[in-house]
Amino acid sequence: MDKLIHGASALREYLQPETPLENFFLEDPPFLKGLMWGTPRFGHPEGKIVYHIREVLDNVNKLTLSNEDRTKLRIITFVHDTFKYEEHKGSPRDWKRHHSILAKNYLEKHYDDQVVLDIVELHDEAYYCWRLFQIYSQSTQSNLRLKKLVDQVGEKNMQLYYLFFKCDTCTGDKNLASLYWAEKNLPGITVTSL
Repeated sequence: MDKLIHGASALREYLQPETPLENFFLEDPPFLKGLMWGTPRFGHPEGKIVYHIREVLDNVNKLTLSNEDRTKLRIITFVHDTFKYEEHKGSPRDWKRHHSILAKNYLEKHYDDQVVLDIVELHDEAYYCWRLFQIYSQSTQSNLRLKKLVDQVGEKNMQLYYLFFKCDTCTGDKNLASLYWAEKNLPGITVTSL
């Protein structure tokens, strides 16, 4: 698959940018470095971030959306995992250097939609809520974390959050249990098929 993305034109053909912002991403060296980061791992057998982005974009393409929501989901898709290469994984963990925070910090220099910024920052939160509930049997902590997610994103924006979470979770070899949990527990959403 690597031969598909050697060179700028091949990268553009592979990701098919639709907006000036998406085109900018594909010209920005720190962003490009993030696209090329990664090796096959659990949840991401595709390896490099660029391949994951393509999978998520393919899921976005399966949805019936307004142009505005499609644009927002594509922006979230492009940036959500791109800064994993800069994430701090040491001990103790520096959560200010989690990939989602790094992605939000990058995006807010180029885009000012607060809902999109919040979804980028919190894109893994439904998974963490599920994990607290299901794996660690901490339902109170799970509920508190879910409330914080809904408070920050806003209940009226939970459908957009959910759609991204679904498009992201339905890739690679990810366990879908967190998605099923989210579909039962995220308030104000309409469950959608891909």
